[in-house]
Amino acid sequence: MKTSQQDHAARFHELHTATPVLALANAWDVASACVSVAAGCSAVATTSAGVAWSLGAADGDALDRSLALDLIARVVAAVDVPVTADIETGFGATAAEVAETVRGVLAAGAVGVNIEDSFRTDASPLRDTAAQAERLAAARAAADEAGIALYINARTDVYLRGVGDEDFRLDETLRRARAYLDAGASGIFVPGLADLATIKALVAEIPAPVNIMVGPGAPSIAELGGVGVARASLGAAVAEAAYGLARRATEELLGSGTYESVAGGMTWSELNALFH
Repeated sequence: MKTSQQDHAARFHELHTATPVLALANAWDVASACVSVAAGCSAVATTSAGVAWSLGAADGDALDRSLALDLIARVVAAVDVPVTADIETGFGATAAEVAETVRGVLAAGAVGVNIEDSFRTDASPLRDTAAQAERLAAARAAADEAGIALYINARTDVYLRGVGDEDFRLDETLRRARAYLDAGASGIFVPGLADLATIKALVAEIPAPVNIMVGPGAPSIAELGGVGVARASLGAAVAEAAYGLARRATEELLGSGTYESVAGGMTWSELNALFH
């Protein structure tokens, strides 16, 4: 019998306060989700970029909401661990539309979401703080109505978008974090940051679990845990690496006519066994 959504929600919250750091290798389809669980991940987090690419859309609010929700439901059905969905800016122009997206995420069986404050316009790379807080509050209200303790990971892209100088970025990230937590966020996600001293300063000032995006050049999981980071995720990096392998293998095939690029992959039997 599969674990109930309520129990998955409670477990996902617990994973942010337990040690070691909640380390997530983000998935973009059912197979990558199953692989991450088989490798030992205690939860599945989707990557919006990887999901969009796999479904034929660019990352950045271009994917149709219904396609995203269908993918989330397929992932939830395939694994018996908590699933959290990266829903970009919420797949909607208004707070009410974000709430509708969250209702769809919950209906799909997921127990967490990432909602980012990137806002791609000529005026600013980030959405106004008050407007973003309104969107997060709408997401929280939708979850409360459904009776699910949804984990809302409020992502702020101050560092990722390189807004202002270093001092401004720290202050602005903290200001936004406070506003987002007041609006009902469960934790704060700060991608684009690899300096351990700055990460430590953020963790010390943010009264909620902090999520850092990791990849080559970022501090190790042990180092992040040492400064109090609660969650570390690879974002689109695994999908990017997979597609990079696809390109290298194709170039080798068409160039030298050899096939060494694909050595070391999972076997047909290993992958097929994940679906029995």
